[in-house]
Amino acid sequence: MSDHELAEPFERLLADACTPATIRAIERGADPAPLWSRLEASGFVDSLVPEAAGGAGLRLADAFPLVVVVGRHALPLPLAQTMLVRALLAREGLTAPSGSITIAAQTRVASDGAIVCAATPCGLVADWVVVALADGWRVLPVAYAERTPSGVHASLRADLRWHALPADAIVGSAPLESAEAGAAITAALLAGAMARVLEISVAFANDRVQFGKSIGKFQAIQHQLAVMAEHVAAARMAAEIGCAGVGPLPMPLRAALAKARTSEAAALVAPMAHAVHGAIGITAELDLQLYTRRLHEGRADYGAETHWNRVVGRALIDSGASALDFMRSDLIPSNDELRP
Repeated sequence: MSDHELAEPFERLLADACTPATIRAIERGADPAPLWSRLEASGFVDSLVPEAAGGAGLRLADAFPLVVVVGRHALPLPLAQTMLVRALLAREGLTAPSGSITIAAQTRVASDGAIVCAATPCGLVADWVVVALADGWRVLPVAYAERTPSGVHASLRADLRWHALPADAIVGSAPLESAEAGAAITAALLAGAMARVLEISVAFANDRVQFGKSIGKFQAIQHQLAVMAEHVAAARMAAEIGCAGVGPLPMPLRAALAKARTSEAAALVAPMAHAVHGAIGITAELDLQLYTRRLHEGRADYGAETHWNRVVGRALIDSGASALDFMRSDLIPSNDELRP
């Protein structure tokens, strides 16, 4: 199945179900359950679940176009994270819980034994969250946690705190590098959001008339759009590398590369888009901010570019190989890993 055949029906679903009005309503506190029910009924949530367990049996590399579409539509729910976690649970013979599942960006155990997850992506709307503990990973029900909003306008991030490990926590035994998994997924989401930001900016530049012609004909605007396009293309390639592999989980170094490059691009694409739009670009009424806000948050989720550049840099030094040989052996996927 081609990317187009896989992503096209999903694109139509989100275009209808996840409108800007729906996004704004959920960001203001509306119940996300109706939207989630529609997504779950579509079957896409089980894309990575093995066929023997009732899913489509896709690899993360195969599902990459779907995750990009999620980013393109600024979906205010952790659908991509849920896809991955459901696959991991199914492979361990565990039943996935009902509802959406996010992955904690950072977890610590406080001195009083409480489990604390700061700045959890989609923490305000998720039903469950994957946390990494010293003895393995758990899927915890958010209903038993104290949720503290980030305080940022319309953000769905939240600090979560459980005073004790819930009795109905789901225990995972297979190894899980949760930071790398979250980084690879977020890289794909960022790639999708940046592509949408570029589309919006090009359309605005062509439609906005100043001094008798569209502003897209001015060299300064053309330069900004060209630079944006370069970063959007590079971000997508990096994100695809980050999701390449033979199973539902990314390879850690590729995930590091993907998140470093997409976070770097997000920090440049968002302000350039607002510069192209001028003063109207910062208004809440314009849909642009639905995507650029996610670029800024996603840039930091699971580690920003500085963190992941250091990870890749340390791996290169430790390998003792040349940069080119290191890239060939540890970063660049084969054609079979990118495509079935």
